[in-house]
Formats: sequence, structure tokens, C-alpha cells
Amino acid sequence: MNRGRGGQSFRGRGQRGGRGSDRGRGQPQSFISAEIIEMGTFLHACEGDMVCLSTNKKIPYFNAPIYLPNKKPIGKVDEILGPMNEVHFTVKLQEGIVASSFKQNDKVFIGEDKLLPLERFLPKPPVAKNKVAKKKMPGRGKY
Repeated sequence: MNRGRGGQSFRGRGQRGGRGSDRGRGQPQSFISAEIIEMGTFLHACEGDMVCLSTNKKIPYFNAPIYLPNKKPIGKVDEILGPMNEVHFTVKLQEGIVASSFKQNDKVFIGEDKLLPLERFLPKPPVAKNKVAKKKMPGRGKY
């Protein structure tokens, strides 16, 4: 006689009740931003990555695609280095692209939608608070 809640363990359920399909997962993103702007210039190669100096006032997103002037993707932003007024970043290159093949001062580009304003990283100025006088609620009195 089978008593309890169905008598089956969770292991034997097969394909029912999953979290949806996994179509499109793990495939590289081939979307190229409509408008690309100059992000920086190549300085030197380091451990297979490109080290670049930012010429843009904004800060790039991590993993933002980096392009050549002809909109060919070459890699993604890996690390962001340095002080706010002299930002450097590294680019993790795609397979088949070698950092040592670039010359110093070669320009790299980024999609406009992959940049954050510098103000986002600066401390916010203190906001003056207006003190509102609270009205005291009349007490019930003493018993």
C-alpha cells in the first residue's frame, strides 16, 4: 500500500518542470552597436592582452566589445585601471588576434551604449536637508 505524497522521489521526474529552454546560451554575441566612438589608444601588449589608454571621458562597461575602426570586433574590456583622470583598460582578445600585431597609438573603438558617465563614480555632494517641525500629538493625560 502506497501512503504519503505520491511515493516518488524528485530524482525520477525526467524532463518535466525545468527552467525553460537553453536556446542561445553560451553562444557569442554578434550584435554590433549602431554607433561606435573612439575609446582609446593601444599602449603595449601584456600577457596576451592589450593595454590601452582611454581617450574618452566616459568609463567602459566590463566585457564591452572593442572594435577596430572598420567595426570588426577584436575583444572585450577585461580590466579598468588607474585614477579617474587617466583611465587605462585591458582588452581580452578574441581567438586568432594577437596583441603584439598592434602598433603603439593604434585606435580602438567602443559602442556608445557601453559607456558610463564619470559622475557615476564620483562622490555625490551632500544634500541640504530641510528640517520639518513635527507636531506633537496630544497625550491622553495621566490616569
